[in-house]
Amino acid sequence: MQSENRFFDDLVRVMNGAAGTVAGMTREAQAGFSERMKEWVGGMDFVSRDEFEAVKAMAIAAREENEQLRARLDALEAAKPKKAKPDLGKPA
Repeated sequence: MQSENRFFDDLVRVMNGAAGTVAGMTREAQAGFSERMKEWVGGMDFVSRDEFEAVKAMAIAAREENEQLRARLDALEAAKPKKAKPDLGKPA
């Protein structure tokens, strides 16, 4: 049903057009903000999750190897006969 007053019809058309324009501007602003954030974060020295997990696995393996070597060194030192160290501070 059409309104008998053309003023209100024109007003509704203007408001619909303004709402569409505002919605379009909002989408464009969101896309621009998102792009700027991607550029900003991309410029930082962040690592990807895959790279982080790979380095974490390497650190765990290195720590385990270090513990094994320490245990092996302790066992070798315990098995070695202890020699008397010469006292270099006293004159002979």
